[in-house]
Amino acid sequence: MSAQPTSDETTVDLEAEFQASNIQEVLDKLDRELIGLKPVKTRIREIAALLLVDRLRKQFDLTSETPSLHMCFTGNPGTGKTTVALRMAEILKRLGYVREGHLVSVTRDDLVGQYIGHTAPKTKEVVKKAMGGVLFIDEAYYLYKPENERDYGQESIEILLQVMENNRDDLVVILAGYQNRMNQFFQSNPGMRSRIAHHVDFPDYGTDELLAIAKLMLATQNYRFSSEAEAAFAEYIPLRMKLGHFANARSVRNALDRARLRQANRLFGSRNKSLKKIDLMTLEAEDIRASRVFKEGALDLDGDETVK
Repeated sequence: MSAQPTSDETTVDLEAEFQASNIQEVLDKLDRELIGLKPVKTRIREIAALLLVDRLRKQFDLTSETPSLHMCFTGNPGTGKTTVALRMAEILKRLGYVREGHLVSVTRDDLVGQYIGHTAPKTKEVVKKAMGGVLFIDEAYYLYKPENERDYGQESIEILLQVMENNRDDLVVILAGYQNRMNQFFQSNPGMRSRIAHHVDFPDYGTDELLAIAKLMLATQNYRFSSEAEAAFAEYIPLRMKLGHFANARSVRNALDRARLRQANRLFGSRNKSLKKIDLMTLEAEDIRASRVFKEGALDLDGDETVK
Protein backbone atom coordinates (compact mmCIF):
# COMPACT_ATOMS: atom_id res chain seq x y z
CA MET A 1 0.00 0.00 0.00
CA SER A 2 1.45 3.36 -0.99
CA ALA A 3 2.11 6.04 1.60
CA GLN A 4 -0.51 8.70 1.97
CA PRO A 5 0.58 12.06 0.55
CA THR A 6 1.28 14.76 3.09
CA SER A 7 -0.68 17.97 3.09
CA ASP A 8 0.41 21.50 3.83
CA GLU A 9 -1.43 21.24 7.17
CA THR A 10 0.48 18.16 8.37
CA THR A 11 2.78 18.95 11.29
CA VAL A 12 5.73 17.29 12.92
CA ASP A 13 6.96 17.61 16.50
CA LEU A 14 10.59 18.68 16.15
CA GLU A 15 11.30 18.36 19.88
CA ALA A 16 9.93 14.82 19.92
CA GLU A 17 12.07 13.89 16.93
CA PHE A 18 15.12 15.41 18.62
CA GLN A 19 14.51 13.44 21.81
CA ALA A 20 13.87 10.23 19.89
CA SER A 21 17.19 10.57 18.06
CA ASN A 22 19.13 10.52 21.37
CA ILE A 23 21.74 12.86 19.93
CA GLN A 24 21.53 15.05 23.03
CA GLU A 25 23.19 12.18 24.88
CA VAL A 26 26.16 12.38 22.49
CA LEU A 27 26.36 16.18 22.76
CA ASP A 28 26.33 15.93 26.55
CA LYS A 29 29.09 13.34 26.38
CA LEU A 30 31.13 15.72 24.25
CA ASP A 31 30.67 18.47 26.83
CA ARG A 32 31.88 16.16 29.59
CA GLU A 33 34.88 14.88 27.64
CA LEU A 34 36.21 18.16 26.29
CA ILE A 35 36.80 21.40 28.16
CA GLY A 36 36.10 24.61 26.22
CA LEU A 37 36.05 24.38 22.41
CA LYS A 38 32.80 26.35 22.29
CA PRO A 39 33.09 27.21 18.54
CA VAL A 40 33.69 23.55 17.72
CA LYS A 41 30.80 22.29 19.83
CA THR A 42 28.53 24.95 18.30
CA ARG A 43 29.44 23.79 14.80
CA ILE A 44 28.80 20.15 15.66
CA ARG A 45 25.36 21.09 17.01
CA GLU A 46 24.66 23.02 13.80
CA ILE A 47 25.56 20.00 11.68
CA ALA A 48 23.36 17.79 13.88
CA ALA A 49 20.47 20.24 13.44
CA LEU A 50 20.95 20.21 9.66
CA LEU A 51 20.79 16.43 9.57
CA LEU A 52 17.75 16.25 11.84
CA VAL A 53 15.83 18.77 9.74
CA ASP A 54 16.88 16.97 6.56
CA ARG A 55 15.43 13.75 7.98
CA LEU A 56 12.16 15.52 8.78
CA ARG A 57 11.99 16.96 5.26
CA LYS A 58 11.95 13.44 3.88
CA GLN A 59 8.78 12.73 5.85
CA PHE A 60 7.11 15.44 3.76
CA ASP A 61 8.58 14.14 0.49
CA LEU A 62 10.76 17.24 0.27
CA THR A 63 13.43 15.53 -1.76
CA SER A 64 16.96 16.83 -1.98
CA GLU A 65 20.41 15.38 -2.31
CA THR A 66 21.96 13.84 0.78
CA PRO A 67 23.94 16.65 2.45
CA SER A 68 27.65 16.41 1.87
CA LEU A 69 29.12 15.56 5.25
CA HIS A 70 32.82 15.24 4.52
CA MET A 71 34.78 17.49 6.89
CA CYS A 72 38.14 19.02 7.61
CA PHE A 73 39.31 19.50 11.19
CA THR A 74 42.22 21.90 11.55
CA GLY A 75 44.23 22.76 14.63
CA ASN A 76 47.31 21.95 16.64
CA PRO A 77 47.86 18.54 18.26
CA GLY A 78 45.96 17.75 21.42
CA THR A 79 42.93 19.95 20.71
CA GLY A 80 40.36 17.15 20.64
CA LYS A 81 39.97 16.46 16.91
CA THR A 82 39.88 12.67 17.22
CA THR A 83 37.40 12.79 20.12
CA VAL A 84 35.06 15.08 18.18
CA ALA A 85 35.32 12.79 15.12
CA LEU A 86 34.33 9.85 17.31
CA ARG A 87 31.26 11.67 18.63
CA MET A 88 30.37 12.87 15.12
CA ALA A 89 30.30 9.24 14.03
CA GLU A 90 27.81 8.50 16.84
CA ILE A 91 25.58 11.38 15.77
CA LEU A 92 25.60 10.23 12.14
CA LYS A 93 24.66 6.71 13.22
CA ARG A 94 21.78 7.88 15.44
CA LEU A 95 20.36 10.04 12.68
CA GLY A 96 20.61 7.23 10.15
CA TYR A 97 23.26 8.72 7.86
CA VAL A 98 25.70 5.84 8.30
CA ARG A 99 24.98 2.18 9.10
CA GLU A 100 27.56 1.37 11.77
CA GLY A 101 28.80 4.64 13.28
CA HIS A 102 32.34 3.40 13.89
CA LEU A 103 35.53 5.44 13.46
CA VAL A 104 38.55 4.23 11.51
CA SER A 105 41.55 6.47 12.22
CA VAL A 106 44.50 6.29 9.81
CA THR A 107 47.58 8.15 8.61
CA ARG A 108 49.47 8.13 5.32
CA ASP A 109 51.28 4.88 6.20
CA ASP A 110 47.95 3.04 6.34
CA LEU A 111 46.95 4.22 2.86
CA VAL A 112 50.07 4.57 0.73
CA GLY A 113 52.35 1.75 -0.37
CA GLN A 114 56.08 1.87 -1.02
CA TYR A 115 56.09 0.21 -4.40
CA ILE A 116 54.00 0.00 -7.58
CA GLY A 117 50.70 -1.81 -7.13
CA HIS A 118 50.69 -1.60 -3.35
CA THR A 119 48.78 1.64 -2.73
CA ALA A 120 45.43 0.80 -4.33
CA PRO A 121 44.88 -2.41 -2.30
CA LYS A 122 45.92 -0.67 0.94
CA THR A 123 43.60 2.30 0.39
CA LYS A 124 40.68 0.14 -0.72
CA GLU A 125 41.08 -2.12 2.31
CA VAL A 126 40.96 0.89 4.66
CA VAL A 127 37.90 2.24 2.86
CA LYS A 128 36.24 -1.16 3.17
CA LYS A 129 36.81 -1.17 6.94
CA ALA A 130 35.47 2.39 7.26
CA MET A 131 32.37 1.89 5.10
CA GLY A 132 29.24 2.53 7.13
CA GLY A 133 31.09 4.90 9.43
CA VAL A 134 33.70 7.64 9.50
CA LEU A 135 37.21 7.55 8.03
CA PHE A 136 39.48 9.93 9.94
CA ILE A 137 42.74 10.75 8.13
CA ASP A 138 45.19 12.52 10.43
CA GLU A 139 47.88 14.76 8.92
CA ALA A 140 46.17 14.26 5.57
CA TYR A 141 48.56 16.64 3.76
CA TYR A 142 51.25 13.94 3.89
CA LEU A 143 49.28 12.06 1.25
CA TYR A 144 50.56 14.58 -1.31
CA LYS A 145 54.32 14.82 -1.89
CA PRO A 146 54.83 16.50 -5.26
CA GLU A 147 58.57 16.81 -4.71
CA ASN A 148 58.89 13.03 -4.93
CA GLU A 149 58.17 11.77 -8.44
CA ARG A 150 58.05 8.16 -7.22
CA ASP A 151 55.56 8.84 -4.45
CA TYR A 152 52.25 6.99 -4.66
CA GLY A 153 50.16 9.28 -2.46
CA GLN A 154 48.34 10.76 -5.44
CA GLU A 155 46.99 7.32 -6.30
CA SER A 156 45.45 7.08 -2.83
CA ILE A 157 43.97 10.57 -3.19
CA GLU A 158 42.30 9.63 -6.48
CA ILE A 159 40.68 6.57 -4.91
CA LEU A 160 39.48 8.61 -1.93
CA LEU A 161 38.01 11.28 -4.23
CA GLN A 162 35.99 8.65 -6.09
CA VAL A 163 34.75 7.07 -2.86
CA MET A 164 33.84 10.45 -1.33
CA GLU A 165 31.72 11.26 -4.36
CA ASN A 166 30.08 7.89 -5.00
CA ASN A 167 29.61 6.58 -1.45
CA ARG A 168 28.77 9.70 0.51
CA ASP A 169 25.50 8.13 1.70
CA ASP A 170 27.45 5.49 3.65
CA LEU A 171 30.87 6.96 4.42
CA VAL A 172 32.01 10.27 5.86
CA VAL A 173 35.66 11.27 5.45
CA ILE A 174 37.25 13.67 7.92
CA LEU A 175 40.66 15.12 7.05
CA ALA A 176 42.71 16.58 9.90
CA GLY A 177 45.93 18.48 10.43
CA TYR A 178 47.60 21.85 10.87
CA GLN A 179 45.58 24.64 9.26
CA ASN A 180 48.32 26.13 7.07
CA ARG A 181 49.36 22.72 5.74
CA MET A 182 45.78 21.71 5.05
CA ASN A 183 45.28 24.96 3.10
CA GLN A 184 48.32 24.12 0.96
CA PHE A 185 47.01 20.59 0.47
CA PHE A 186 43.65 21.89 -0.78
CA GLN A 187 45.34 24.36 -3.13
CA SER A 188 47.21 21.47 -4.70
CA ASN A 189 44.15 19.20 -4.72
CA PRO A 190 41.08 21.28 -5.69
CA GLY A 191 39.03 18.12 -6.19
CA MET A 192 39.44 17.32 -2.54
CA ARG A 193 38.54 20.85 -1.48
CA SER A 194 35.31 20.72 -3.49
CA ARG A 195 34.19 17.60 -1.65
CA ILE A 196 34.72 19.04 1.85
CA ALA A 197 31.53 20.72 3.05
CA HIS A 198 32.44 21.53 6.65
CA HIS A 199 35.66 23.14 7.84
CA VAL A 200 36.03 23.18 11.62
CA ASP A 201 38.96 24.94 13.29
CA PHE A 202 40.06 23.77 16.74
CA PRO A 203 41.60 26.61 18.77
CA ASP A 204 44.44 26.12 21.23
CA TYR A 205 43.45 25.87 24.88
CA GLY A 206 44.10 28.68 27.35
CA THR A 207 45.97 28.13 30.61
CA ASP A 208 42.78 27.96 32.72
CA GLU A 209 41.27 25.42 30.32
CA LEU A 210 44.43 23.30 30.42
CA LEU A 211 44.34 23.26 34.23
CA ALA A 212 40.69 22.19 34.11
CA ILE A 213 41.63 19.48 31.59
CA ALA A 214 44.37 18.24 33.92
CA LYS A 215 41.95 17.98 36.84
CA LEU A 216 39.44 16.12 34.66
CA MET A 217 42.12 13.70 33.47
CA LEU A 218 43.19 13.01 37.04
CA ALA A 219 39.62 12.51 38.22
CA THR A 220 38.92 9.90 35.53
CA GLN A 221 41.89 7.91 36.87
CA ASN A 222 41.05 8.41 40.56
CA TYR A 223 43.81 10.92 41.21
CA ARG A 224 43.69 14.47 42.52
CA PHE A 225 45.93 17.48 43.11
CA SER A 226 46.62 18.71 46.60
CA SER A 227 45.97 22.47 46.78
CA GLU A 228 49.73 23.10 46.61
CA ALA A 229 50.13 20.73 43.65
CA GLU A 230 47.32 22.46 41.78
CA ALA A 231 49.06 25.81 42.29
CA ALA A 232 52.32 24.28 41.09
CA PHE A 233 50.68 22.84 37.96
CA ALA A 234 49.08 26.23 37.28
CA GLU A 235 52.65 27.61 37.21
CA TYR A 236 53.89 24.70 35.13
CA ILE A 237 51.44 25.19 32.25
CA PRO A 238 52.55 28.63 30.96
CA LEU A 239 56.20 27.64 31.38
CA ARG A 240 55.66 24.49 29.34
CA MET A 241 53.68 26.37 26.69
CA LYS A 242 56.72 28.57 26.00
CA LEU A 243 58.87 25.56 25.21
CA GLY A 244 58.92 23.62 21.95
CA HIS A 245 56.46 21.06 20.63
CA PHE A 246 53.65 21.91 23.02
CA ALA A 247 50.63 19.76 22.16
CA ASN A 248 47.80 21.14 24.30
CA ALA A 249 45.92 18.37 26.15
CA ARG A 250 48.40 15.76 24.93
CA SER A 251 51.29 17.55 26.65
CA VAL A 252 49.18 17.94 29.79
CA ARG A 253 48.53 14.19 29.80
CA ASN A 254 52.24 13.46 29.40
CA ALA A 255 53.07 15.83 32.27
CA LEU A 256 50.55 14.10 34.53
CA ASP A 257 51.95 10.68 33.63
CA ARG A 258 55.38 11.85 34.75
CA ALA A 259 53.94 13.37 37.93
CA ARG A 260 52.27 10.04 38.73
CA LEU A 261 55.64 8.33 38.24
CA ARG A 262 57.27 10.75 40.67
CA GLN A 263 54.45 10.23 43.16
CA ALA A 264 54.92 6.46 42.99
CA ASN A 265 58.64 6.80 43.60
CA ARG A 266 58.02 9.21 46.48
CA LEU A 267 55.60 6.79 48.12
CA PHE A 268 57.92 3.84 47.52
CA GLY A 269 60.74 5.77 49.15
CA SER A 270 58.70 5.97 52.36
CA ARG A 271 57.37 2.42 52.17
CA ASN A 272 58.00 1.86 55.89
CA LYS A 273 55.01 4.13 56.53
CA SER A 274 51.38 3.10 56.32
CA LEU A 275 49.45 4.68 53.47
CA LYS A 276 45.86 5.81 53.35
CA LYS A 277 43.64 5.81 50.27
CA ILE A 278 44.02 9.59 49.96
CA ASP A 279 47.82 9.21 49.88
CA LEU A 280 47.56 6.91 46.86
CA MET A 281 45.26 9.36 45.11
CA THR A 282 47.02 12.66 45.77
CA LEU A 283 49.73 14.34 43.72
CA GLU A 284 51.77 16.74 45.82
CA ALA A 285 53.60 19.90 44.80
CA GLU A 286 56.97 18.13 44.85
CA ASP A 287 55.69 15.69 42.22
CA ILE A 288 55.05 18.66 39.94
CA ARG A 289 57.99 20.89 40.78
CA ALA A 290 60.52 18.12 40.15
CA SER A 291 59.92 18.75 36.43
CA ARG A 292 62.90 20.27 34.65
CA VAL A 293 60.51 22.82 33.17
CA PHE A 294 60.94 24.69 36.46
CA LYS A 295 64.74 24.63 36.25
CA GLU A 296 66.29 27.96 35.39
CA GLY A 297 67.48 28.17 31.80
CA ALA A 298 65.50 25.12 30.64
CA LEU A 299 66.20 24.63 26.94
CA ASP A 300 63.71 24.04 24.18
CA LEU A 301 62.35 20.54 24.67
CA ASP A 302 62.54 17.98 21.90
CA GLY A 303 59.00 16.74 22.26
CA ASP A 304 57.80 16.41 25.82
CA GLU A 305 60.31 16.50 28.63
CA THR A 306 62.11 13.41 29.77
CA VAL A 307 61.64 12.16 33.29
CA LYS A 308 64.00 13.70 35.83
